[in-house]
Amino acid sequence: MLRFTLTLVSIVSIGWLLGGCQKKQSDGPDKIKIGFIVKQAEEPWFQNEWKFADQAADDYGFEVIKIAAPDGEKVLTAIDNLAAQGAQGFIICTPDGKLGPAIVARAKANELKLFSVDDQFEVSDGKFMDVHHMGISARKIGNMVGKALADELAKRDWKPEETAAMGIGVLELDTSRERLEGATDSLVAAGFPKGRIFIGPIRGLAEVSTAIDAANILLTQHADVKNWLVFGVNDESVLGGIRALEGRGIGADRTIGVGIGGSTGKVDWEKTKPTGFFAAVLISPKRHGYETAEYMYKWIKDGTEPPKTTFTDGVLITRDTYKQVMKEQGLD
Repeated sequence: MLRFTLTLVSIVSIGWLLGGCQKKQSDGPDKIKIGFIVKQAEEPWFQNEWKFADQAADDYGFEVIKIAAPDGEKVLTAIDNLAAQGAQGFIICTPDGKLGPAIVARAKANELKLFSVDDQFEVSDGKFMDVHHMGISARKIGNMVGKALADELAKRDWKPEETAAMGIGVLELDTSRERLEGATDSLVAAGFPKGRIFIGPIRGLAEVSTAIDAANILLTQHADVKNWLVFGVNDESVLGGIRALEGRGIGADRTIGVGIGGSTGKVDWEKTKPTGFFAAVLISPKRHGYETAEYMYKWIKDGTEPPKTTFTDGVLITRDTYKQVMKEQGLD
């Protein structure tokens, strides 16, 4: 009787173990987890990057862990957090290119694959680090902004001596400098005097509020200027310049603003009364969100290494064209 009981227990135990093994096999391997760290989660650009990364996750069956990290301390904590959650790699838009060496070191320490997006990592001598990266052709997009400003200026009967341009951006960031320099180059190439182009440095992140502060300093220094061209590193910086001008009674009839991004600037186009926000270079968060996540997934799953460096460009949109173009880009 004892032998029968033990045998029965053994059979039940073996059956339970087999059932457990079968269940585990049916569940399949653990889902791949990929981190996506951005510096300004409240901005539409980064929200769209996350949205398109989630689309890639739905298509391929992995999980995206989204984290906002606006400074170096939060970035390093986020990387440790991803490792603790079982991520095998992450995509990051760094809040500061000079954090690159620390980010690379922390990724290696946690055995995480790394892909930078938007802003490149820098080393102390100003050169870029050799990491996988998808960025934006900053100077080329700046050129597009400058050309759009020059083209619209040519249509308006503004006296040269009454007109100036302000460029607003974070001068410590290479991408920001490239955009400002690209716009300046195109304006000068079109015949706009370089001595009438004034650069307002932003302190901190390129947001509307910080751009207003930078623009107000320029406007105080050049109170004699009647008409303004406004360019910057993103929509927010241009909107800040426009808001500062509006605060001094300078409206759409005396302002031509061209942003970069499009998603934030469209808020002005949705207003009944036009503002000085004339156009924007729409850049593609879909490529920067979907493609980077797709690259990272295939790198983890199949060992397929992504292209080392990819640069994207943009398309000019205006109040009249933005709805159709953004719909085509999946941004409506």
